[in-house]
Amino acid sequence: MNTPYDLLIIGGGINGTAIARDAAGRGLSVLLCEKDDLASHTSSSSTKLIHGGLRYLEYYEFRLVREALIEREVLLRSAPHIIWPMRFILPHDAGLRPKWILRLGLFFYDYMGGRKLLPPTKTLKLQKGGVHSDILENRLTFGYEYSDCWVEDARLVVLNACDAQIRGAKILTRTEVKALSVEDGVYKASISLGGGKTEHVTARAVVNSAGPWVEAVLKKIHRGKNDAGVRLIKGSHIVTKKLFEGDHSYIFQNADNRIIFAIPYEEDYTLIGTTDVPFDTNLDKVEISQEEISYLCECANEYLEHDISPADVVWTYAGVRPLYDDKSANASAVTRDYVLDIDEFEPGAAFMSIYGGKITTSRKLAEHAIEKLQPFLGFEAKAWTRKGHFPGGDIKNADFDGFKTSMQSRYPWIEPDHLHRLARRYGTRMQDVIGEAKSLSDLGTVFYRGLSEREVRYMIENEFVTSADDILWRRTKLGLHMPEDEREAFTDWFHNNMVPLLPEITLA
Repeated sequence: MNTPYDLLIIGGGINGTAIARDAAGRGLSVLLCEKDDLASHTSSSSTKLIHGGLRYLEYYEFRLVREALIEREVLLRSAPHIIWPMRFILPHDAGLRPKWILRLGLFFYDYMGGRKLLPPTKTLKLQKGGVHSDILENRLTFGYEYSDCWVEDARLVVLNACDAQIRGAKILTRTEVKALSVEDGVYKASISLGGGKTEHVTARAVVNSAGPWVEAVLKKIHRGKNDAGVRLIKGSHIVTKKLFEGDHSYIFQNADNRIIFAIPYEEDYTLIGTTDVPFDTNLDKVEISQEEISYLCECANEYLEHDISPADVVWTYAGVRPLYDDKSANASAVTRDYVLDIDEFEPGAAFMSIYGGKITTSRKLAEHAIEKLQPFLGFEAKAWTRKGHFPGGDIKNADFDGFKTSMQSRYPWIEPDHLHRLARRYGTRMQDVIGEAKSLSDLGTVFYRGLSEREVRYMIENEFVTSADDILWRRTKLGLHMPEDEREAFTDWFHNNMVPLLPEITLA
């Protein structure tokens, strides 16, 4: 029998990679297996916010909101290249929640989490002629402005995995755990490495962070006595051409008690979402419905001066949230808090299944998960991630603008838009991407918005890329900007020039 890993993690979304990072940083031997690409499902289909969850206060989720508010600033410090502050405008609609309810909620929001870096809430008069008057309907005359943060969600997942690998974890994508068993207190897993190749590994403990597939993974071994239940809820988003200028976002209340966001997206677009729809069909094919598209347009039109229609939608995405089934009748009321459920299929052999969770609380979830596994694994290393930086996030004083200015001085030959994109994607690691290049020609073949052969090679070597789609839709969002013919040309180039160079997936 081979030497067991301390921890086998199944699932390469935000929870699985965060746990891998924390565990590897404490000296545990870790193997993470993801059947597709990192963040290829739920974790790249979020509203892309690091936030406390203002609306969760209505459901008395005070612990979750407080934890999320604290984590908001922890993450902002640790990854200022992919996380940044954003101001949100909440118009008061006289037919919905009264002003005092909104103000009380925002008061709690400002002070529950020990806010230090972000500015507080302020009231707004949405007068005619003001910055919001050409955007919002004239009936909206009063509102609030508060703080949260934006995150490049798929990149946060990738950076968790990168940091875990730097600290010794083995990260395998396109690798599926096909079978599980337990014997003599050790888990045995049969994993498919692709191309018909199968390997067998052992582990002292297993973390089932398969997201919507959490119950499918449980069925590979056995069901425990006290099974938690998963509630699958689909959340969908639409993207339109830019609907308003400025870096601020809007949060709109709906008559059905839900809320939606309208957020500046990828410079040229506006992101609108999300929905909450029960889901019970094919997890490998999650798509927005026409009803959801119409719903989001109608909700936005209740507030926007200039209406939008499904014809204005240029892109959509949808993901399924694996929420803990708390038996709420309303999908929007199902708890967003996480549940860490441990089975012992043999005494001392921990099998942890993860239900729920948010991108915002992923670091804390990982910390809690490792603490719950400590009695089974017997390590003594303390928690460390609260003060750690993600790869590229070691920017002095978390001053992204100052860092970008210094990079402009160092690389004057890179166009400002190209340099901004590199700084936002890689932070201080953009210097590793550029390497010794002294001119654009040194970067090799150059594609849309400065995407270069050198950058592609960096992503293959350091960010687990194996396909053109990994680059266009998850490591970057250039697929949204590229004309179709350029996407096809890049995909062909990648297949012909990069695929032959991809390293073989192996446990060695």
